[in-house]
Amino acid sequence: MPTVLIIDDNAAVAVALEVLFSLHDIAALRAASPEEGLQMLARHRVDLVIQDMNFTADTTSGEEGVALFREIRARHPDLPVILLTAWTHLDAAVDLVKSGAADYLSKPWDDQRLLATVTNLVELGQANRALQQRVQRERREKRELESRYKLCGMVWEDPATERVLQLACQVARADVPVLITGPNGTGKERIAEIIKANSSVADGPFVVLNCGALPAELIEAELFGADAGAYTGASKAREGKFEAADGGTLFLDEIGNLPLAGQMKLLRVLETGRFERLGSNRERQVKVRVISATNADLAAMIRAGTFREDLFYRLNVIELRLPPLASRPADILPLANSFLGGRKKLDAAAQASLLAHSWPGNVRELKNVMARAGLLATGDFIGAADLGLPLVAPAAGVDMEPDRDTIAQALARANGVVAQAAADLGLSRQALYRRMERLGIARP
Repeated sequence: MPTVLIIDDNAAVAVALEVLFSLHDIAALRAASPEEGLQMLARHRVDLVIQDMNFTADTTSGEEGVALFREIRARHPDLPVILLTAWTHLDAAVDLVKSGAADYLSKPWDDQRLLATVTNLVELGQANRALQQRVQRERREKRELESRYKLCGMVWEDPATERVLQLACQVARADVPVLITGPNGTGKERIAEIIKANSSVADGPFVVLNCGALPAELIEAELFGADAGAYTGASKAREGKFEAADGGTLFLDEIGNLPLAGQMKLLRVLETGRFERLGSNRERQVKVRVISATNADLAAMIRAGTFREDLFYRLNVIELRLPPLASRPADILPLANSFLGGRKKLDAAAQASLLAHSWPGNVRELKNVMARAGLLATGDFIGAADLGLPLVAPAAGVDMEPDRDTIAQALARANGVVAQAAADLGLSRQALYRRMERLGIARP
């Protein structure tokens, strides 16, 4: 049940409010003076304050109410305050609303308006607290992950990415094949690097082969090596990727492009650890941790007969699916800022454009966009026009500005330092304070 503190020296007013709230499942506390009200705020958890503007019989200036509000704001900056005012205090009440009061109501008040205002403010405060708790929890989980594992410079804020990272670190020590799936450009190789860095063969080699970047006739030679004369142009023996990765990790990117003949030989190596170079009868033994990745639908390829089902299950002991960038929007701005390397900042319009873009090329596209913007922007800030993306037109009646989550994440990254968060968002400190107030975000 939400709790409202009523600070009013008029007992009839306080009792009337208390009865009104009790009829609508809102608990009420009463204080007859500013001093008593501040003491109760120190002792009780309160969702909202309703305070009178005048507490002295021989004056109608409202100075006592102004002083009380400023003291409440200083001690409890995120607590919403509604002012009850007579017409003589109206100017003072309006000034206090500009200074952060939630609303003011004239006496006698309208019950329905008062209840609606209180309900909305309480719900907004609860949502803000839930958001802050979520941000704090995510920050704590991120710090724990960063302290326990080597994350190879990975930049992220989105919970969807964190779930992938947690699973990647969890399975890293297990000596089993891992299949990383997801669209092109999402960072699958970085996940493979993280698995390797936290594995039992972290000190061994990390060898990469893009199966989609070579002609089909050369892939087997790349994987297994070849003796001299094994094929046209093979003037000397060459080592394959499996030999190079012995005692370490082999990352096979775009595994769906591996020809069927190569798939059969790869399956044998995974099962036995043995293989032969092209043109050789001598069997070689290796111990290699295989991590593979693909943007293809391997299940559909199995049905079409272009990918071996037995190889799929051998590779897919653990599957990690990395979502597209558009599905982890909280990563967009941190990644964009990391690509800028602190050289320039994104203004609010640029941030809105980045967040609105669908990112078909994922992280790779974002990196290229930021490289372009860094070159084209002439000042310290990057604007929307510098990005080369479709400009985002504000909806009718809506300012193009950071939303609640964006501001909360900026504050979290800045450890609550408003000036730093404002610079990160391309705003002045005063502008950020105003937007925090409007969105009901508590000041740190």
